[in-house]
Amino acid sequence: MRNFPHGSCAKQLILNDFTYFKHGIIVALTKALLRTEWARWQAFNGMVWLGRGRIVMLEKRSDRDLKQRVLRELKWDSRIDWASINVEVNDAVATLTGAVSSYAQKIAAQDAAHRVAGVLDVANDIEVTPVDRFIRTDSEIAGAVRNALEWDALVPNELIQSTVSDGWVTLEGEVDYWRERNDAERAIRQLAGVVGVINKITIRKQEVNAKQLREEIEFALERRADREAERLRIEVNDGAVDLWGRVHSWQEKRAVLGSISHAPGVTRVRDHVRIDPYF
Repeated sequence: MRNFPHGSCAKQLILNDFTYFKHGIIVALTKALLRTEWARWQAFNGMVWLGRGRIVMLEKRSDRDLKQRVLRELKWDSRIDWASINVEVNDAVATLTGAVSSYAQKIAAQDAAHRVAGVLDVANDIEVTPVDRFIRTDSEIAGAVRNALEWDALVPNELIQSTVSDGWVTLEGEVDYWRERNDAERAIRQLAGVVGVINKITIRKQEVNAKQLREEIEFALERRADREAERLRIEVNDGAVDLWGRVHSWQEKRAVLGSISHAPGVTRVRDHVRIDPYF
């Protein structure tokens, strides 16, 4: 038995013969095993597996362990003033509090917590308090926002308007793709002086066949990740996409949502997907 690299909570065991295995921490077989024609397995309450080949065991980490891992990840990320951030973990949900000098740091801290294996959700309650070189007037921020939108080749800047009040940037307008809405917000997140972003950009309605749009989304998911479409339920109603199901990690969830954002005719995405590393 050996530990996976990068602090993973998975362990790997290679079995040479058909084996009966029972242990409370075994929750999944690798997809490689399931694909083999001789693989046989059963599960009872998610804890008993019968198989031959390779078994993956995922150990549920304690909240205390997850807290320490989130703190180490924050410290590792050189963009973050980690000493000013507090972390609490309850039932694998990480809550971040404290104060940082930029909105970019707040988002970086959120992404760092999501990267930790075993963390299911992140509540980002960090306050942004610009100091010294990060302090900007609303007029200066408004000018920087316009420049950022204009210089980003993926953003239709002529379709987007912004309002800045006390460092808060509100984006409005109408674009053609959900991806363009996300790209506009991404373009201004790292600007000095920005305290937060309110995204009110809407998507121009297009004539779309709901069944065809759902199929196109499913095809896109199948191209990007192994069997994703089979583990997710997709509903489309008047351009609004509702997504249910489970994924193993935040990175996997972000890839799924990113794929949907490119679909023409999607006017809204309602995300009901749960992160569950142990299914």
